[in-house]
Amino acid sequence: MLVVEDDPFVRSALIRHLTDASHTVRSVGTALEALREVAQLDFDLVILDLGLPDLDGSEALKMLRGITNIPVIIATARDDEAEIIRLLNAGADDYLVKPFSVDHLSARMAAVLRRAGAGGPAAPRDGVVRVGGLMVDPQRRRAQLDGTQLDLTRREFDLLAFLAQRPGVVVSRKELLAEVWRQSYGDDQTIDVHLSWLRRKLGETAARPRYLHTLRGVGVKLEPPAGAGPGPEPVAPPPDRGLSA
Repeated sequence: MLVVEDDPFVRSALIRHLTDASHTVRSVGTALEALREVAQLDFDLVILDLGLPDLDGSEALKMLRGITNIPVIIATARDDEAEIIRLLNAGADDYLVKPFSVDHLSARMAAVLRRAGAGGPAAPRDGVVRVGGLMVDPQRRRAQLDGTQLDLTRREFDLLAFLAQRPGVVVSRKELLAEVWRQSYGDDQTIDVHLSWLRRKLGETAARPRYLHTLRGVGVKLEPPAGAGPGPEPVAPPPDRGLSA
């Protein structure tokens, strides 16, 4: 795993405790070093501080999400709730406020790694799923609409893939929080915001839906537009020259 922390005391303490727990650890003190490490090496997890000397950790998170889906735990002294929500929505997998105990960190790491090891909510079955003109490839994390690449964030793809594999099924907000966000509770606004972004990329609106249909007080479902032909059809994965989400 990669520890991104500019405070030498905190960094050495994290390295020591993580190494004692049998983790292989690399560490850097700047955002740019972190991006170079992630681009060159495979990591199971990134522990990211926000107060970095060259680039704020929130910007570093955005850049990391542009090149990798590695789980990221934010570890920082900032405890503003709005900031926490913003970073979780921006792609962080968890958020720890300093000071925290080693046992607390270890438990959060184990939970995040379990979710990552299970393949996340986007890949419960093999093969490509087609719903109308929508194609979703969970294994390669690729999505296309009418043959055109969809430029989706990690969370948008997870949401789309989860719904696409349950076409026509109304999924409750509670289930979305549990299966896509891996949270037992949360703010409905988080789901609404991501649905809004996803709708925009699918070329629709809440008032004029094509694929995503919200049933007020019940949940949301994904189904092909009227007259779009049959529902989902598992097919062989396309060649690697295809588009990535």
